[in-house]
Amino acid sequence: MRGPGASLRSVQFAWKFAVVALMALVFVVLPGGGRALDVVLTLLTVAFFAAIALLVARMWRQYRLDIETLDSSVRFALYGSLAIAVLTFTGTARLFDAGGAGVLLWFALLALASYGLFWAWARYRRYD
Repeated sequence: MRGPGASLRSVQFAWKFAVVALMALVFVVLPGGGRALDVVLTLLTVAFFAAIALLVARMWRQYRLDIETLDSSVRFALYGSLAIAVLTFTGTARLFDAGGAGVLLWFALLALASYGLFWAWARYRRYD
């Protein structure tokens, strides 16, 4: 059974979808749209990574004492995993241009960074 607001939500979804589809059509049809789309995607990428950087800075400030009291090996794994992730994202274009081996290396490096972060978190949460 549908509630009274279900049709309104459907209309809102359709309207938002139409706006996104119209913007995509404008980027495809207009001359220079490909370059404009490249600029928009670059701005979105920069905004995304800036948001991640702000989140990391906020979390570091909030948990600074906890991080500084970690064992040195755990701290090394934490910072090393973050460095691997940042360098992997920085080299994404080069790794993807290298073909299948580069893509596999990209996934392997991110998996290694993820495991290192999980390991550090598990050691932090462990009660001895």
